[in-house]
Amino acid sequence: MNQTLRRGGKWLLAGLGLLAALVLASVVLPDESTSGQVLDALLDTGYASAVLRVAVPVAFAAMGGIFAEKTGIINIGIEGFLILSALSSIVAVVRFTEAGVSPRMALWLGFVVGILVSVGAAAAFAVFVIRYQSNQVIAGLAVWLVALGAAPFASLVLYESVNSPSVGTFGTWEIPLLSEIPAVGPVLFDASPMVYLMLISAPICWYTLRSTRLGRYIRAAGENPRALDTAGVSVSRTRYIGVLLSGVLCGIGGAGFTLGQLGRFVGAGETSIGGRGFLGIVAYLFGNYNPIYSVGGALLFGSFDALQFRLQQISALDVPRPIFRILPFVIVILVLMFVKRTRIPAALGEHYDDEE
Repeated sequence: MNQTLRRGGKWLLAGLGLLAALVLASVVLPDESTSGQVLDALLDTGYASAVLRVAVPVAFAAMGGIFAEKTGIINIGIEGFLILSALSSIVAVVRFTEAGVSPRMALWLGFVVGILVSVGAAAAFAVFVIRYQSNQVIAGLAVWLVALGAAPFASLVLYESVNSPSVGTFGTWEIPLLSEIPAVGPVLFDASPMVYLMLISAPICWYTLRSTRLGRYIRAAGENPRALDTAGVSVSRTRYIGVLLSGVLCGIGGAGFTLGQLGRFVGAGETSIGGRGFLGIVAYLFGNYNPIYSVGGALLFGSFDALQFRLQQISALDVPRPIFRILPFVIVILVLMFVKRTRIPAALGEHYDDEE
């Protein structure tokens, strides 16, 4: 606990120091200079709000991956869970709206449907890797590839296009008084409900894994499954729970991203999810399987993802747009190069038969 607080304090101090340096530079540099324009983009509250929104699917993918891998199940199929939940949430909203449901209620019902579809995909994945002991990496890749092909095809069948129709979004929830706090208020207290959910979920996931009986079972299933079995707790059941919780969190990420920001599903290329599930994997490796640090990693990647859109708007930066688009992935490579060794669960990827 103390080590976690010390490490968190170091990151907080580093962040505050960087912010202070940016503020100082923005005062010194002339506004009309290119550097001044870049700094203004970084210090804009709109940019900070965009970082939080963009981080939502990555953060939930990271938290979902943690629950699966803490039980000993390698889950690289979370990108597929995000894709399936993203499309199904839109399809549900369209259907509910056509049935006469109010737009606001249709959004929340579509959100729930997206989560349920993700959980269903996670359940199928869990049956293959736990009951039938399939190769976990191959099964995860299969989930991703099936989702990558099936989602655009389903959209094409339903809407005659790989891109779905546009629907509404959740918008923002403004908290009175707190939203009026200078600088911080418009960012933290006038945000999408999915942002609030992300910020609340991180400490809840951390507490669940660290301080609850379920959390102890999950960690034991990934570290020493035989000891857990000896204690009379089913390893298979615990692993099923971990993978299903992974499906819940990824469903929140995929549906929340689509209904909280985009308002549609884009099936072209890598779909509108665009590799955010894989960024989630990097985020929890960066955070060493700690949900709070992993969300911090998601915010780091989100900051560069949002930054590339801001930089494209600065005409003085005569740089081809594809260079800006690869910026978040370059940061991922650098993070993987310099991050300290991640301690993975001891039994990660190992099958276990309760009847042995």
